[in-house]
Amino acid sequence: MMAFTGKKERGSGNAIPEREDLDRAYQWALEDLFEDRAHWERALEETGPLMNSLEAFSGTLASSPSRLLECLKLRDRLGELTSRVYAYAHMKSHEDTRDPDGQAIAARATTLAAAAARSGAFITPEILSIPVETLSLFLEREEGLGLYRFFLEELQRKRAHVLSREEEGLLASSAELAHAPENIFSMLTNADMTFPPIRDELDHETPFSEERFGSFLQSRDRRVREDAYKNLYGVYGRYRNTLSASLNAALRVSLFYSRARGFGSNLEAALHEDDIPPSVYDSLVEGVREGLDALHRYVALRGRVLGVSPVRMFDLYVPLVEEYRREISYPEAVGMVREGLAPLGDDYLAALDEGFSHRWADVFENRGKRGGAYSWGAYPVHPFVLLNYDGKMRDVFTVAHEMGHALHRYFSDREQPYVYSGHPIFIAEVASTTNEALLLDHLIRSAPGREERIYLLNFRLEQIRTTVFRQTLFAEFEREIHGRAERGEALTSESFCGLWRDLNSEYYGKCVELDGEIEMEWARIPHFYSPFYVYQYATGYSAATALSRGILDEGEPAVRRYMGFLKRGSSAPVLEVLRDAGVDMAGPGPVKRTVDLFRSTVEELEALLA
Repeated sequence: MMAFTGKKERGSGNAIPEREDLDRAYQWALEDLFEDRAHWERALEETGPLMNSLEAFSGTLASSPSRLLECLKLRDRLGELTSRVYAYAHMKSHEDTRDPDGQAIAARATTLAAAAARSGAFITPEILSIPVETLSLFLEREEGLGLYRFFLEELQRKRAHVLSREEEGLLASSAELAHAPENIFSMLTNADMTFPPIRDELDHETPFSEERFGSFLQSRDRRVREDAYKNLYGVYGRYRNTLSASLNAALRVSLFYSRARGFGSNLEAALHEDDIPPSVYDSLVEGVREGLDALHRYVALRGRVLGVSPVRMFDLYVPLVEEYRREISYPEAVGMVREGLAPLGDDYLAALDEGFSHRWADVFENRGKRGGAYSWGAYPVHPFVLLNYDGKMRDVFTVAHEMGHALHRYFSDREQPYVYSGHPIFIAEVASTTNEALLLDHLIRSAPGREERIYLLNFRLEQIRTTVFRQTLFAEFEREIHGRAERGEALTSESFCGLWRDLNSEYYGKCVELDGEIEMEWARIPHFYSPFYVYQYATGYSAATALSRGILDEGEPAVRRYMGFLKRGSSAPVLEVLRDAGVDMAGPGPVKRTVDLFRSTVEELEALLA
């Protein structure tokens, strides 16, 4: 277990501290990637000769199986080094987005990534030019190529959407430009956008930030909730045209790439990578819409308990009962997460302890730090986790969530070679959400009294509301705006706002009175810059519901299947990996089961609050 110091964790009072004022024990150990800036610079320089060597293979891959193998090995070596350089630079820049030096090395790393992609752009089209029969002979004659069998099979599956060498090189060269909309959004919202202070429950002026917004929305004082809500969206509203322009540009980027590769839609293009049929996306939306009556029932209950009529959007996040542990220290959170994940067994807990004790996580907010939370890493170094821990129960779950991501990467990297070390995007949220489900189940079972149980049941409902219902609303929004872009329709702030309002009206029904501010919520969702990613939070939660129940009900057999799932990486088709773990995402079962869990939890909560 981690030995924490007795020094201050995150500054004093309500002030947002500077990074240098935080205890180093709570800052990530990026030196595990590179000892210092000089080592990073040397690694950056090493990539040049590797790219030149890789390009020298062009036109030769069909000459012999050994030549093909040598090229693939070099490609992996370059990819491994480039990913380390890229991850270090960008994570360093996220420590303080105001630092121009951090932004400079991130830009250099982005340029490198584009150059590395260009240097290997010939590989896929050249392999696909080799007759299938010849590739089969290569696999028979060169034992080392056996490692790349599934990789080569996946290339054949994608053959119809792979372009010529020259065209692939051109697309690779455009990668840096493709990130511009997201970079503009990130700099605007993280570095340039500032918010005026608000008055807290005691009428004291207190600093306001995007990261503190969630805490204010959970205030028992409705005036504080409303002020925070209007404060945040008032500032976003002032940038509505810039934000709509950046999102519109991101849609056009997606459209360019999907059409360049011959896909029928942006949705088809996004799902093709993981071999997911669009029907999975559509069935998620249909399944969730069938359960909207349960959501309306829950919102009505929320209004009765809080004594508010009508319910407003800023009333949806405050717990129905007082949070029984108002302030949870980070060391305490670590202990809670560890206890909740104990059913996963000794191997998992040992890896979890290593992460906590070896500074994988950057824990607390500081001025200029990137908002939100994520897990990132680079093979074969351990993963890293960015947090903005604020001491609330939701932050404990964020720790469990991001460590789920981290350990998925850890086990995948440990068991798989570089070529299969990552995991498909479709299952990216499964391990993280399984952790949350296990932690919540543990807390509910160990709740010492009625109030605590009510709080935790409400927490489960909020998880499903925000992860399944809300993310599916996001998924519908994405499907529609990408469709409008494909049809050549105008995409303005007015059209984004109108669509967002309509969807919220449909999802929350007559129980919620919508306000003008909600129309700007789309503008602060960073995931819209990663096309068709958010639906996977909902599918991931549904898969996690099934996996966590199996782990708790079956014990060792289910744990064994789950650990196998974590170790598979991208070495097999994604739906097969999930089926082997015990979940069939091709059918409606997991989504229906999750909606049913939401409905039964609403009923249980109604009985406790009667």
